[in-house]
Order: sequence, then structure tokens, then C-alpha cells
Amino acid sequence: MMLIKNGMVIDPANRIELLADVLVKDGKILKIAKEITEEDAGADCETIDASGCIVAPGLVDVHVHFRDPGFTHKEDIETGARAALKGGFTSVVLMANTKPAVDNAETLAYVIEKGKKTDLKVYTCATVTKGMAGKELTDMDALLAKGAVGFTDDGIPIMDAQLLERAMTKTAALNVPVSLHEEDPSQIADNGINRGKASEHYGIGGSPREAEISLIGRDLEIALRTGAVLNIQHISTKEGVEKVRQAKKKAASTGRNNIHAEATPHHFSLTQEAAIKYGTLAKMNPPLREESDRLAIIEGLRDGTIDIIATDHAPHSREEKARPVTEAPSGIIGLETALALGITNLVSQKLLTVTQLIERMSAAPAQMYRLSAGTLAQGSAADIVIFDANASWVVNDFASKSSNSPFAGQTLQGVVRYTIVNGKVVYHN
Repeated sequence: MMLIKNGMVIDPANRIELLADVLVKDGKILKIAKEITEEDAGADCETIDASGCIVAPGLVDVHVHFRDPGFTHKEDIETGARAALKGGFTSVVLMANTKPAVDNAETLAYVIEKGKKTDLKVYTCATVTKGMAGKELTDMDALLAKGAVGFTDDGIPIMDAQLLERAMTKTAALNVPVSLHEEDPSQIADNGINRGKASEHYGIGGSPREAEISLIGRDLEIALRTGAVLNIQHISTKEGVEKVRQAKKKAASTGRNNIHAEATPHHFSLTQEAAIKYGTLAKMNPPLREESDRLAIIEGLRDGTIDIIATDHAPHSREEKARPVTEAPSGIIGLETALALGITNLVSQKLLTVTQLIERMSAAPAQMYRLSAGTLAQGSAADIVIFDANASWVVNDFASKSSNSPFAGQTLQGVVRYTIVNGKVVYHN
């Protein structure tokens, strides 16, 4: 038994927002009430005082790279899990661009089984195409039967529209999400840096906004036509946000809710100025863009156009990020800073309520992937994050194997005090 006392319980999935106690038994939520005494809970009950803190469903990140198998010098499933738990996440969905890619039963089983050995709930996508080559579809039925929760070639856009339509027709029939990386490589001279002020600073061609906008438009049309559950990943342009907004309205007019989009904490926190200031530590695909794009992403989060916040946690070694800007890999780590960036740059600025932030970081991503997560409903798994939204901390000492973050050394608001999985404390600060 576990009794969490005196916390502000916020559970957007069940519209709970009240000062209350939470009682956990056998790893599940037994009761939420204004007062549960230790006598009610029993003598052997572990008690956590959550005074001054928010008690919420454990966070869910549906866009994570743990680099395992194949790139474990950057991260592995164990270190990635520790980083996630430190950040308040209790469930993650891994991307499939490992080596070998998760396009076969053996690699899928390896990832799932290794994930089970951690305290984190580790799910994974499989690839849409074999070898992520964009030529031939994987055996989606078989991979789904073996435990994949969705499909993505994240990292590589699927350029064959007919092949993608076949994929979406299949995922629609299977009723699982397909998550797409939206950047047309034929329009990009140098990836990871916005074409504009940042690319001019480095004297390179950069990545134009049109590379994202064009593919988002194409893929929304296919999703509306097929009824596929589509997740537009890591959106970076105001035009892309507006295309998603209009597509969601079209879907709703036919009674569907199959269009989703995610924003990363770095895209709602930073602009291309950071790529100039921090160099390769702020290089990512799609790149950081302009202030008008950042504000449009925030407005999308406010009105629900963007329903998911996902980190795109992308670890790279110090040596890799030390290369010149055109040679260094794109991506930053994000699991340990995501909640605090949301509190610092959205909640404290009164751009989102804390309830909206939690919903976009727990209930909404869990619902899209149909995970048993993102809720404090009676009988559900006691996956819980307890955090102090008013406390501050300096970003350092990463649990991740990598440290490639432009936020290192910064002071952020919002400290994770406890992460609890199946009623067990797996992280405590």
C-alpha cells in the first residue's frame, strides 16, 4: 500500500483537479479522496507527503530514441529509461531507426524484452518500410502481433506517395497510428539549420520551411482520404500548424478524430537564434525556426491543434556534436528537461494551464497509441509523477548517456520529486 497525502491531484483524463490524497494498493489506484487517513490505509502503508506538489499521471513520451541496438555509445535502453524516469515519464514509445531497424520480429523482440528489464514501460514502433528504404512495406500484421504499437520511419521521410497511401490504408484497417517525419530532402541543402538568418550566419544553404510544409500538406490529404490515424511529428512551421488545424476541422466534420500533431519542448522554447548561439547543440531536424513559428506552435498547443508534446529525445556523443555544423548529427536530448520547459515557458508565462500541459504530456499521447497510461482512474496502474511546479533547478548531471542539450547550465522551473511506476517509487529527488 502507498498513500500520497496533501497533493494537488490533476488528472485531465478524468477531469480531476483537487487537493486530495491518493491510495495505491497492489500497484493500482485504489481511491482518490479529499482525506484518507493512515489508519484507513493500514499499518504497512508507505506514506508520501506531497504538500506543495502536483500529483499527476506519469508522463508519456511517444517520440524517443534510445539508440539500442546499434548506436549504444549514444544511449541504450537502460540509460534512456533512467533519463525518462528522472524526467517524470513512466511510459515511452521508441522510434524504430536503430541498427538493425525495427522492421523484423527479432529486433522487435530484443527491444521489448530489454525494455521489460527496466522500471520504465517501454513500447516501440516498427518501421513503415523495410530497412527504412521507402521501397517496400513491412509485414505490419506480424509486427503488430509481436508487440509493436505503431509505425514510423522517423528520421527519413517517405517520399513515395503511392506507397505511403498503401501504408496508411493498412494502418487505418489495423487502427494504429502512423507517425511521419515531414521534411522533403530534395529541398534541403544542409539539414538541421533553418534557411534564413541561421543558415546565413554559417554560410550554408540550410533547411527551408517549404520542405516541411509541402509534405505535411500531402500527408494530411492522404490521411483524410484513408481515415488513417496520422501523427505529424515535431512540427516546426506556422504554416504546418495551420494545415493541421484545417485538417482536424475536416476530419471532425466527418466524425473522425484521426489527425494528431506533436510539438517538442525545443520548438516551443527556442528559435534559430539558439542555433547561432549554441551551434550544433541546437541543430535538429526539423530545425529551430523563427519567433512567429514558435508562437504559432504555442497557439496550436493552446487550442488543441497540436495535441501532444513529445521530446524527440535524440542522444549523440560529445565527439559527434563537436564536428563542424554541416557534419554533426542533428538532435538533442529532452527527457530530463521536458516538463520543466513546459512549466517555465508555457505555464509560468500563462500560455497554458498546468492541466493542459499534463494532458498534452500524458493523456493525449497515451490515447493516440492506445496505451494503458495517462490516467489516475480507479483500478488503473499507479503510474504517477509528483512534481513541484514552483521549485527551480539548474540543468546538469544528466542521467542520459549523452549531454547534447542547449539547455545545459540553464535554470528551469519545475522539479520532479517522485516518479512512481506500478505503485513503486522508481525515482526520488
